Amino acid sequence: MSVGEAIELTTIDGIGIALPAPDRLTHVQFRRFAGCPVCDLHLQSFVRRRVEIEQAGLREVVLFHSSAADLRVHASDLPFLVVADPDQRLYARFGVEAGTRALSDPRVWPHILRGVLRSLRLVIIGRQAMPPIVPEGGSFGLPADFLIGTDGILLACNYGEHAYDQWSVDDVLELAAKNRG
Repeated sequence: MSVGEAIELTTIDGIGIALPAPDRLTHVQFRRFAGCPVCDLHLQSFVRRRVEIEQAGLREVVLFHSSAADLRVHASDLPFLVVADPDQRLYARFGVEAGTRALSDPRVWPHILRGVLRSLRLVIIGRQAMPPIVPEGGSFGLPADFLIGTDGILLACNYGEHAYDQWSVDDVLELAAKNRG
């Protein structure tokens, strides 16, 4: 499968990027909404290991179904390319769905609790803005991950069954090693 013709995106910082990247594999993460405690919990594992990710020759692109303005409040400190897709055009193009199972699946509940507690602590100490009560695009988005080659070929993908069902850093590094070259 291929992503088709090159996709031109603009990050929340106004940087133009292309999918695929001509010089490296790209890991595209479809997250939920700006300030999502579950997404933030997961993304922090990527932040902690960003040097390994860069050394593996990977480019990280993170999409949210929120506006650029909301993402500047909640995600501007991420050391990755962050893209707003409030109309969910790319979500539709890649077949990324939403569903109540995002939050109703019992496998996600411990991660929701950890994410909410982490976010609450950061809000209380003034290091994070309060997540939205009614997020733009809704609360039931499902995550998805795609590894895209320099030629636009989709090398691997994962469609989440619940809000915390996504690739770990180890998964991404392993897939990149298998698909390099």
